[in-house]
Amino acid sequence: MTSQRPTVAIAHDYLTQRGGAERVVLAMAAAFPEAPIYTTLYEPRDTFPEFGDLTIKTSWLNRIRLFRRHHRLALPFLPLAASSTRIDADVVLVSSSGWAHGFRTPGRKVVYCYSPARWLYQSRRYLGDKPSFIESLGLWVLRPLLIRWDRRAARSAHAYVAISSIAQDRILIEYDRSSVVIPAPRPNTVARPPEPMPDVVDWLDGDAFELCISRLLPYKNVSTIVEAYASEPRRKLVIVGKGPQADELRAMATDNVRILESITDGQISWLYRQSRALVAISYEDFGLTPLEAASFGKPSLVLRWGGYIETMVDGVTAVFIPEPTVAGVREGLSRLDSQEWDESRITEHADRYAEEVFVDAIRELVKQQSD
Repeated sequence: MTSQRPTVAIAHDYLTQRGGAERVVLAMAAAFPEAPIYTTLYEPRDTFPEFGDLTIKTSWLNRIRLFRRHHRLALPFLPLAASSTRIDADVVLVSSSGWAHGFRTPGRKVVYCYSPARWLYQSRRYLGDKPSFIESLGLWVLRPLLIRWDRRAARSAHAYVAISSIAQDRILIEYDRSSVVIPAPRPNTVARPPEPMPDVVDWLDGDAFELCISRLLPYKNVSTIVEAYASEPRRKLVIVGKGPQADELRAMATDNVRILESITDGQISWLYRQSRALVAISYEDFGLTPLEAASFGKPSLVLRWGGYIETMVDGVTAVFIPEPTVAGVREGLSRLDSQEWDESRITEHADRYAEEVFVDAIRELVKQQSD
């Protein structure tokens, strides 16, 4: 190394949405405030505004506005964009679920992996049972080439870090790489001043409601939640999210379901404070939103799968259901109603995943790579 304190850079797949991975990148930036962030695509209005205060360096692909707004259309070009991006730093801290681990560097590359690319290794779950013809054809043509590229990129890393033990197992299976686990930090939206939403207040008319915050993708199982609420007309549900299933879900939604998108953290803070509970039944390797709900003292209804098993405690912070079915959601809601919830125990659990815990762990990881 050229200095006692290594030059650190951060890399991420693309900054075109507001999700858990983007929040993790912001926590990495909190750990290393001087580190530039490299990414293939950056669309400021579609991701968290905090990125506007950071140094963002994009690939040549970012010149194409269509791809910034619809990153899935850029899939055939993302391997080239990643491979042609060179990061000159002693240590590159990579946030990746499929692309940024392909960035090149003369330094040491440490990959924080949410999951080996779901669209490659779990394509049916990721795309759903009825993918479009274009999606099916594109994956059929490109998948063998992309898998070779993906595994070669994985071999270029000096160390792998998994977000959870289930991701750790998948990294070993797909990449034959060992890894350590560092859980992601819970979002700190509880610190945001709440911003009431008059339209939602009028629609609620004093009624209690549950909350679902999710990207609108097949494996998130939001359609199952919407269907369950169609058979629970006395309940109300607020969904916050964007994604390919948005139009389909709006067509399905009954009068007791409201779908919102592109809202502020202050508005999310208000929704959490007003809600009874969170509903999250997606196939997640970690699952940040139940921890976010817990920071507000709110319980969750979650799927007994993956990361939720590691981060939630049955009967303390959450109700578990065995399968993402309409009957399961209805039964879970009934259990949420019947149980007494201790807000202080819920928030105490969430504090174990505070950002400062993650920052300390990630700084120590980078220090080890620089020794």
